[in-house]
Amino acid sequence: MEINSSTRSQLDFSKASDGLIPAIVQHALSGEVLMQGFMNAAAVDKTLETAQVTFYSRSKERLWTKGEASGHVLQLVSLHTDCDADSLLALALPQGPTCHLGTRSCFSSTSGAAVPLLQQLNDTIASRKSAAPESSYTARLFAEGTKRAAQKVGEEGVEVALAACAGDDRELLNESADLLYHLLVVLESRDLSLNQVLEVLRQRQS
Repeated sequence: MEINSSTRSQLDFSKASDGLIPAIVQHALSGEVLMQGFMNAAAVDKTLETAQVTFYSRSKERLWTKGEASGHVLQLVSLHTDCDADSLLALALPQGPTCHLGTRSCFSSTSGAAVPLLQQLNDTIASRKSAAPESSYTARLFAEGTKRAAQKVGEEGVEVALAACAGDDRELLNESADLLYHLLVVLESRDLSLNQVLEVLRQRQS
């Protein structure tokens, strides 16, 4: 069930003596699990009011909006409860690293999943956009401009098609990896992101 101002009262905070219920935060587009915290009634209310994920910090003994100091907030997309109404799932868009260690997720083992791995590659590509051209192939592509990167997308697309038609599965996988990489470079060169592409796909499914 989605939690909003009209369904908020259905949450059950009574099962825990401290009035806290667990809240998992999941990337709204990639599906990656980002972190887990606890919410009380006030934290839920503030999360809904501000559209920024807010927890109750047991160490600080107060409400704590994720990213309130760093600026790496979790922009709420929707809030859901389970069938017993005693735990929460927040779908959010992170505005920077979620973990205090500087990683995208507090659960590093999730990085092997397909979409999070693409997101990790996207982050690496973005970090090289302003690097010296001689430092890496990616930086050199950025220096040569969008047209050069777009040309590579075209070339790799042809290679993918040829490998598929030839029935060469190993080459198809290799060329597909090259195509995805160069596509991400083109998107970044236009200040666009993988998340925006995923959002288009999500809208098409709805």
